[in-house]
Amino acid sequence: MAGFDVSHASLLKEVSSNRRVNNRGFTLVNLLYLPDCSHLITPAFDSELESRISSLDLSHVDLVNKTWKFGGDEKGHRNITKLISNFPSCCITDGQGQPITWILMYDYCAMGMLYTLPEHRGKGYAKVLVSIMSKRLHAQGYPVYCFIEEENTVSYRIFKNLGFTEDPSYRAAWFEFNY
Repeated sequence: MAGFDVSHASLLKEVSSNRRVNNRGFTLVNLLYLPDCSHLITPAFDSELESRISSLDLSHVDLVNKTWKFGGDEKGHRNITKLISNFPSCCITDGQGQPITWILMYDYCAMGMLYTLPEHRGKGYAKVLVSIMSKRLHAQGYPVYCFIEEENTVSYRIFKNLGFTEDPSYRAAWFEFNY
């Protein structure tokens, strides 16, 4: 899987064709970023919810892998293990300490893999995590941004409503090579 500026799509397709490398496009994505935390709209949450906010750990890899659009296999498992081991993450847990909502940071510093288990949706958990993760990343000196698939209107609205800005001049695409 590779992501790149969509303006290079024809060149990459031509080069991969010339080298007999099969490829397929997955999706176009929007770039949203938070210039600084003063633009962040922070949702309110109570101390009970705050007590259930933590980071993902390696015992959560299987759950994240099976719910990730590009996961579900050994390659996804290795990638998620690497991300949880080496980069910031954030989750909200249930009463048994199991994640019900989470967000990770990719190795290229973008936030991603935002997911809420279906039975816990509509409670504002994703907004809380995006807000907390954004503040953490900003405090640690990371750029605060994400790529959201054009079809993912729910995530797009979450990030925009929290104060993220879209860069309409930039479009990226996720492609897979040698599948």
